[in-house]
Amino acid sequence: MNNNLVITIGRQYGSAGREIGQTLAKRLGIKCYDKELLAVAAKESGLCHELFESHDEKPTSSFLYSLVMDTYSMGYSSSGYMDMPINHKVFLAQFDAIKKLADQESCVIVGRCADYALEDYPHAYSVFIHASMQDRIRRIKRIYELTDDKAKDMIVKTDKKRASYYNYYSSKKWGEAKSYDLSIDSGIIGVEGAVQLIEAFVKIKQQKFTFG
Repeated sequence: MNNNLVITIGRQYGSAGREIGQTLAKRLGIKCYDKELLAVAAKESGLCHELFESHDEKPTSSFLYSLVMDTYSMGYSSSGYMDMPINHKVFLAQFDAIKKLADQESCVIVGRCADYALEDYPHAYSVFIHASMQDRIRRIKRIYELTDDKAKDMIVKTDKKRASYYNYYSSKKWGEAKSYDLSIDSGIIGVEGAVQLIEAFVKIKQQKFTFG
């Protein structure tokens, strides 16, 4: 186990989670992996990048989840992996890519159950970014030039997809405060405030490791 600093960010759609992650990474002088993780997983696994795009954070059934985890426990070398449906392979490839990144470098990883993949890493800190529906509607309608109704519909559908994916592939519940080390309302403190709060939290946690 190494001492690389890894900050994972779960986020409600429209809460500025990706912007917060990118800003935080830049401030810390490390990389931020969001969609970039898909390219890393594709390269490591040898699977086509388009497959990761089409299956990115897509929910599956609890039955399929059990099959995935059984196969994961056996390892990639098993014949079972070769016979798995492609969505299983995509999940496992991302899971492995997240662990390899954490072993290789300090970084920020947005979404994709990264906090669950790294739950045994002592220097991996999990953050969840949320905001009120109204705050998120204002952000999404501004970015994509949508009406309030269309922005809300996009938010509800995306959050449902992310929650289903997280709840099936992890042992925790998406968006629930106890599932994360830190939960932040970006609608109240903004992007810069969220970044400062995460930096302060990490500093406190690192001091705890230093002094015991």
